[in-house]
Amino acid sequence: MILNDLGITVGEAADVVLATVGMYATLLIVVRILGQRVLASMSSFDLVAVIAFGSVIGRAALGDMPRLGSGVVALVTLIVIQAMLGLARRTRFGERLVTNRPVLLMAGPEILEDRLAKTHVSRSDLLTHLRQAGVRDRSEVAAVVLESRGSLSVIRAGAPIAPELLDGVVVAEAITGRGRA
Repeated sequence: MILNDLGITVGEAADVVLATVGMYATLLIVVRILGQRVLASMSSFDLVAVIAFGSVIGRAALGDMPRLGSGVVALVTLIVIQAMLGLARRTRFGERLVTNRPVLLMAGPEILEDRLAKTHVSRSDLLTHLRQAGVRDRSEVAAVVLESRGSLSVIRAGAPIAPELLDGVVVAEAITGRGRA
């Protein structure tokens, strides 16, 4: 059997699979709680945290004495999880489960402070993105959206915003008269 050739028993492989799935699920829950902004901008503190998370997850998945077999089983398990989540995202329920909804952070020149706090976006991060978008005054802004993958989209004032561009955006009714809270 392949597992024996890799120096791991079926029971040990099952332990690795369970630990890998458990740690992956735990990390997914933590990222969902912290919000999508965690994924987009990484400070040096965030980089250190990611490295530490990886070490803890790796140690938990591979056990006390990591071997080639346990590493292969953990890697295959992660690939299978990713493939399953990719398939799940094709359904409406799976998409909602795996992906954060975009959130409106600015409606015109008004900064929605409660949304900044809820999404863990600092005011300074928001202002940085406005500067990077070439905004000289908040009156030039029609909307700023925290996208589901963590990036910020700055939509300039001027022409009306097509409602479908803000479909599904949390609190989009602040600028379109429709949307979801």
